[in-house]
Amino acid sequence: MAEEKGGLVFHPMDQFIIKPLFGDGPIGMFTITNMTLWLALAAVCVIGLLVIGTSRRAVIPGRAQSIAEMMYGFVYKMVEDVTGKDGIKYFPYIFTLFIFILFSNFLALIPMSFSPTSHIAVTAVLGFGVFFVVTAIGFIKNGVGFLGLFWVSSAPLALRPVLALIEVISYFVRPVSHSIRLAGNVMAGHAVLKVFAGFAALTAVAPLSILGVVAIYGLEVLVSAIQAYVFTILTCVYLKDALHPSH
Repeated sequence: MAEEKGGLVFHPMDQFIIKPLFGDGPIGMFTITNMTLWLALAAVCVIGLLVIGTSRRAVIPGRAQSIAEMMYGFVYKMVEDVTGKDGIKYFPYIFTLFIFILFSNFLALIPMSFSPTSHIAVTAVLGFGVFFVVTAIGFIKNGVGFLGLFWVSSAPLALRPVLALIEVISYFVRPVSHSIRLAGNVMAGHAVLKVFAGFAALTAVAPLSILGVVAIYGLEVLVSAIQAYVFTILTCVYLKDALHPSH
C-alpha cells in the first residue's frame, strides 16, 4: 500500500513474493529465500512440539505434551473413522501432513511473516504427493481391482461407461483441487488482511479498519485450522477409496 496523487494504492499481493533471504540477486535452485526460512521454521516447530515437548512422557502432561497428545488423538480418530483399521498403518504420513500444514498456516499469521501454503508450488507438492501415494497403495493392495473405483456397478448398465469416464476425470482432478483449495483460501485471507490494514492509514476509517483487521485475523486463525483439517480428511477419503475401491 502506498499513497500516490492523493489516493491510496494497494499492493496486497506483494506479501507473497519470494525473495532471497540474503542479498538481492537472482533466485537459483540453492538460494535461501523467505520461503525456505518459514518452511524450516514450520519443521522446527513440529519437532519442538512432538519431540522435545513430549520427551519427558509425564503421567500428568504439561502444556506441550497435552497439545501434542490432543493433536495425535484427533488425527488418529479421524484416520480410523474414515479409512477403517486398514488405514491406521498410514497414520504417520497423514499426521505429518496435518501438523505441517497447521504450523505453516499459524506461523503465517505472525506479522511480517511469510505464508508457504499460499503458494501453489508448495501445496501442489503436498496434493500430488497424496495422489501418487494413494494411487500406488490402491494398485499394490488391489491390483487391477483398483479400477473398480471407476466402475459404478449400482448404476444402470447403459450409464456405467459415462459414469466411468466422469469418475476417471474427477479422480485426476483430485490433486489439482486438493492443492488449489488450500493455497487459494490462505492467499485470499492474507490479501484481505493486507487491504484492511492499508485502510488504517486513512484517519476517517482507521477505527473501522482496525476492527476489520481484528475480525479477519480471528477468522484467519479459524481458517488456518480448518484448511489443515480439510486437507487431512480429504487425504483420508482418498485413502479409503484406495483401500476399498468397489462402489
